[in-house]
Amino acid sequence: MTYHNPTPTVDTIIELIDRPERPIVLIERQRLPFGWALPGGFVDYGESVEIAARREAKEETSVEVELVEQFYVYSDPKRDPRQHTISVVFIATASGEPKAADDAKSLALFKPWEIPTNLCFDHNQIIQDYLGYRYYGLRPRVIPFNGS
Repeated sequence: MTYHNPTPTVDTIIELIDRPERPIVLIERQRLPFGWALPGGFVDYGESVEIAARREAKEETSVEVELVEQFYVYSDPKRDPRQHTISVVFIATASGEPKAADDAKSLALFKPWEIPTNLCFDHNQIIQDYLGYRYYGLRPRVIPFNGS
C-alpha cells in the first residue's frame, strides 16, 4: 500500500527588532515557484519544527532568530503548487543585517504597510493573518470541518 501524506514545512515571520517599525524579512525565491516569500522550508527527518524554523531562517537570511511563538498551522492542500504541504508558522525576532543565502536569490525588509501582495504559496494570507494579530490581537479563524 502506498501512502500519500502531506509534507511538513515551516515558515517564519521575522521581525527585525533593532529597526524602527520592526520590518519583516522576505526572501525572493531562487527556485520555482519564483517570487517573494517568508523564509522557510521542509522539516528534515528527525528534526523538530522549532529546530527546522531556526535552521531555515539562518540558511536563507544569515541571521539567528529567536522564536517568539508558534503562530498558526496552514494546511490547505493547494497552498503549495508543487505538493501538499502543511506549514507550521512561527513569529520570530532577530537583530543585525540579514543577507540572502541558500535558496534566497535576494532579500528585502518590508514595513508592515509596504509588504508586496504577490507572495508565493499562501504567504499573502499568512501575512494578513499576522498583521491582524500584530495590530489587533486577532488570531486566524479556524475553519470548521464540514465533513466532506
